[in-house]
Amino acid sequence: VQLQASGGGLVQAGGSLRLSCAASGRSFSGYAMGWFRQAPGKEREFVAAIRSGVSTYYADSVKGRFTISKDNAKNTVYLQMNSLKPEDTAVYYCVGGRTAVALRDSTVDYWGEGTQVTVSS
Repeated sequence: VQLQASGGGLVQAGGSLRLSCAASGRSFSGYAMGWFRQAPGKEREFVAAIRSGVSTYYADSVKGRFTISKDNAKNTVYLQMNSLKPEDTAVYYCVGGRTAVALRDSTVDYWGEGTQVTVSS
């Protein structure tokens, strides 16, 4: 199983980015996908998770600014990030797990490569 993240980059504070993560090697239609991030000098932390359209979870720090979505036909998960802040600067990792709750609780079955997001002030 491979999870390939893309869409990271450099953006000014207040701007937006959209991350994508394409999965291969198995179907994730009945599986949860999500995102973690790790800022320099900090521990990796949960960002968002989704299994179905009604089952989504977000870290408090990103609620109201980030939106996670999933396209089962494309085996892809997205993270729309709006109103970005310098503290959102981190490497963002795509993940897969049995349920969105499991991902929220850091029970991850699959980790992808990270994509760098840098927000300048």
